[in-house]
Amino acid sequence: MSKVGYTTGVFDMFHVGHLHLLKKAANHCDHLIVGVSSDELVEKYKGKKPIIPFEHRMEIISSLEVVDEVLVQSHRDKIKQYHDIRFDVMFVGDDWKGDPLFNSLERELQKFGSSVEYFEYTKNVSSTKFTKILQDIYNLELKIS
Repeated sequence: MSKVGYTTGVFDMFHVGHLHLLKKAANHCDHLIVGVSSDELVEKYKGKKPIIPFEHRMEIISSLEVVDEVLVQSHRDKIKQYHDIRFDVMFVGDDWKGDPLFNSLERELQKFGSSVEYFEYTKNVSSTKFTKILQDIYNLELKIS
């Protein structure tokens, strides 16, 4: 019986942290499903639109050899997602470890024989940080001109 793994993300401005998470996840399961957050979902919970359009982010993730299947993530309800795809393990960055939301998620998934596995978060690399750097550069250029 194969082990189905699942992870999600915005994957805006794809970087080495994203790649590390997906490679590690693929090494810990037989079939890796990746949910890519829709632009609407990101705007709803982050209050901003991703820089890279949704269709491009989907294409980037689906082109990776380590990814077996790509889905649209249109909501953040991980239990609903479990019932939709029946993954054996969900992979997330360890920056979420100990968070009350994920503690609750772990307990709920255990009821169905599923689990959460945390991978080391790639420090100092994030799309949010890259976006801020680009915005700062843009603002500086506006002041100079």
